[in-house]
Amino acid sequence: MTAERHGRATAPGGRLASTTADVPRWRRIEQALRARIDALGPGDPLPSDAELCREFGVSRMTARNAMTRLADEGLVVRVSGRGTYVAEPPSHRRADRLLTFSHEMRRRGRRPWSRLLAREIRPSTSTEAAALGLRPSEPVAVVRRLRCADDEAIALETAVLVQAVAAAVLAADVEAGSLHEALAKAGWHLRRGSATISAAAATAEDARLLGLRRGDPLLVERRVIADAHGRRIEATESRYSAERYALDVQFDVEGESTRESS
Repeated sequence: MTAERHGRATAPGGRLASTTADVPRWRRIEQALRARIDALGPGDPLPSDAELCREFGVSRMTARNAMTRLADEGLVVRVSGRGTYVAEPPSHRRADRLLTFSHEMRRRGRRPWSRLLAREIRPSTSTEAAALGLRPSEPVAVVRRLRCADDEAIALETAVLVQAVAAAVLAADVEAGSLHEALAKAGWHLRRGSATISAAAATAEDARLLGLRRGDPLLVERRVIADAHGRRIEATESRYSAERYALDVQFDVEGESTRESS
C-alpha cells in the first residue's frame, strides 16, 4: 500500500499506464481560456473566434467549439454582434454542471485551498468497486480532503479513482491545486458524470472538520465521472455544510395530457 497522510508523501511504487492520446486543439484553447477567465472580472472581454484562430492556428469551428463549451457552463456570455465576455458568477453551482471546486470558488471571488487528510492506494470496498465497475478489492487511489474557501471550511471530500490514474493522483498538488487539472495534464480528461444528492446529519467527524455541531444538516453529493471514452474514472462523495453551499436546479415542466385513456 502506498499512502500519504497529513502531508507526508510517499512516492508511488512505479508509474502506471496512462493514456497517450494528444489533447484535442479545442481542449487546449478551452484550458487556456479558463486560466484567463480566472484572472479577469465579470464583463471583461475575451478574444473573438477570429482572434483565437490566429492565436492558436486553428479553424473557426475549433475555436467556436472551445468557446461554446465555456458558454454552456455559464463561464462566458456571447452577445451577438458585440463579442464574448466573462460572465457574472452565479450564487450557486448548477446541479447539471460540475465545475472543479477551485474554479467554482475563484468564480465567486474566493480563494480555494484544501487540507489533505489522506492519500493512499488501497483495495477498493465493494461499494467503490461497484461504482467504478471494478473487481472486488481491485486497487484504487483515494484522496480525502477538507475543501476550503478563504478561511471557511466548505466540504469534506473523498475521491476514489481507478488504479490507472494513480501516478497522476499521487504526484498532484491537491492542496493548492486542482486534482482534475492534474489529471488533464497527465492526459486523463473527465467528461461526463452522474450524481445523487441527499441530506444527512453531521457525524462527530464531520462536525470536527467542518466546524459544525454534531447533527447539523449536510448536503451530500455522490457522483461518478467518466472520461471521453466512457470509462469510469472517479467516484466521489462530497459532504457540504448546508449553511455554506447550495445547488441551483433548472428544469422543464412536463405537460399533462388532456386526454383520458379509454
